[in-house]
Amino acid sequence: MSSDRDRQSVDQANELVERAFEAQKTLAAFSQEKVDGIVEAMARAARENSYRLGEMAHLETGYGKAADKATKNIFSAEQVYNFIKPMRTVGILRETPSIVEVASPRGVIAAIIPSTNPTSTAIFKILISTKARDAVVLSPHPTAANCISETARVMSEAGEAAGLPAGSIGCMSIATIEGAQELMKHKRTALILATGGTGMVRAAYSSGKPAFGVGPGNVPAMIERSANVQKAVRDILTGKCFDNGTICSSEQAVVVEREIEPQARQHLINEGAYFVDKSEQEKLVKVVATEKNTLNSQIVGKSAKVIADMAGISIPAGVRALICELEGVGREFPLSMEKLSPILAYYVVENLDEGSERCAQILRYGGMGHTASIHTEKRDAAREYGSRMPASRIIVNSPSTHGAIGFTTDLEPSMTLGCGSWGGNVTSDNISPRHLLDVKRIAFETKPVNHQRPSERPLASDAPAQPRSDPGLDRARISALVDKFLAERQINLTPPRQPEQVISPAPIPSAPPVEVPPAAVVNGRVYDFVCEDDVKRAVASNEKIRVNSKTIITPAARDLGEQKDVFSKA
Repeated sequence: MSSDRDRQSVDQANELVERAFEAQKTLAAFSQEKVDGIVEAMARAARENSYRLGEMAHLETGYGKAADKATKNIFSAEQVYNFIKPMRTVGILRETPSIVEVASPRGVIAAIIPSTNPTSTAIFKILISTKARDAVVLSPHPTAANCISETARVMSEAGEAAGLPAGSIGCMSIATIEGAQELMKHKRTALILATGGTGMVRAAYSSGKPAFGVGPGNVPAMIERSANVQKAVRDILTGKCFDNGTICSSEQAVVVEREIEPQARQHLINEGAYFVDKSEQEKLVKVVATEKNTLNSQIVGKSAKVIADMAGISIPAGVRALICELEGVGREFPLSMEKLSPILAYYVVENLDEGSERCAQILRYGGMGHTASIHTEKRDAAREYGSRMPASRIIVNSPSTHGAIGFTTDLEPSMTLGCGSWGGNVTSDNISPRHLLDVKRIAFETKPVNHQRPSERPLASDAPAQPRSDPGLDRARISALVDKFLAERQINLTPPRQPEQVISPAPIPSAPPVEVPPAAVVNGRVYDFVCEDDVKRAVASNEKIRVNSKTIITPAARDLGEQKDVFSKA
């Protein structure tokens, strides 16, 4: 451990988890009505403090816009709350005659909170954890520790006033990497909700605990030729400029078909975008990317004007976003990465096929599994595009920033967006209280096991008959033949009597013995079906059974008949 502060952070993590563990035992026994009352009180408190907490987050981190951060807080406190409000998380979730599903809380949730969306993510994770009857301990990003701690305090006080056990919501005030790791690995921690940088998400997955991590979002936005170009441009800039691009689902690149490119370009300029030229682009790269080709954190959440000034670029007043025309994707094109600021890459393609491939390349360069968007008036084009994207959310005709979190779409409202196996995540869902529950299933028998033992009948031979199967047998035909066989012999299902031995009369001494023709041996006909009793009767009578290629012979009859040589080929 590198410092006293690290030790203090580790000690605090241990203390908060132990308190949360004890509090959760009480919370787990609460009724649905009591849980819902607590969640409602906390959501109301968060809503009432949304603007103050948004201002705190902006001042502490320097990211984004205070008003937009307040909007995100309201989204968590209202839209997320309204979605989870009717959700059943206690007792029986679903019941059918054969299956009963019962909710069970996970325990203590370790919630990693980022600096880009600190207060809104804290509100979200506290609400969904409590709704699932889980306790939660927040590990804030060090640059946003104060606003996150205040959010936890506001909601904890409101919750406890409504009956929440003290200690159910904890927040680390001494935030270090060591402390966060201790929180994630603690024996009492049941599950991790990790929102943050790639390193922190990887640490969550390597902790040995179940984890819902969130990958980065390098979101492409395609404008297909049938689109309402003006609306598409407005949507893209709305998403890109909201809170200065700090939401991971915000657009990072525009991909436009050549046929409508002039219109798109003009609308972008009209809506406040500035196309940087080649020399300005070189200056911009130096402030956006580090020497290791990673994003420079100094430009995250800053306005276009601030970033332009940092790069030494002169832009007109009122510019909302910087647009950089690129020829490719990857390390040779640093501005093709996720930029978390109002900077957009720009590509021109010939058609939907080429555009889809370009968008997939963008996702593969740092945004796998997250989000992609398309603007089109053709539903088939949206379906084709979506089927080709390695992304969990495909947003159509809406700002991707708002659509992915469920603000402008019918996706589940969430501030934690899974990226599926593409992004190395365990789920591609928008996270909700359902992910913080274990569901036990009480299953009743529907397909009883047959306990009847097969009857044991002695064979005429000492050698046991080996059953054989013929995959070519027609079961319906066999059934019909058996019925016919029984009817002809007037046989019922009572135990069969031993067949009477037929004694042939002695031959006349003066006459040579006469061989009986095979057809006459069995009443003058070829058998369609032969069972074991037929063979036994023939053996006892010293007769032959006449068969042909269409005769169905049971396995036991075949074994015994071949052994006693009673079959005669017709």
